[in-house]
Amino acid sequence: QVQLVESGGGLVQAGGSLRLACAASGISFSVETMAWYRQAPGKQRELVASITSLKRENYADSVKGRFTISRDNAKKTVYLQMNSLKPEDTAVYYCNAVRGTLALASWGQGTQVTVSS
Repeated sequence: QVQLVESGGGLVQAGGSLRLACAASGISFSVETMAWYRQAPGKQRELVASITSLKRENYADSVKGRFTISRDNAKKTVYLQMNSLKPEDTAVYYCNAVRGTLALASWGQGTQVTVSS
């Protein structure tokens, strides 16, 4: 059974930083592309960043230059370093394993990120 547990969210002022972590189990972590998504109130879930098994990174335009995705295959954990946070980054952040546009696992509880102005 695949389990994804996100952590690291919190309340931060605009311009601040947070580092999110997602621990995965029940999947062949090292071969899967991992991704971070977010969902703001009243909006659809959107892809924020992804990282392939070869550590190729991809970012949404809205976070390029501010967020960095990374992975530790030994720990089966994917990270999202978020710098220069803006109020519009406020959302619940989720991780998942992905193939193309398909999320492979059920969504976890996510971690809330709130950026105050």
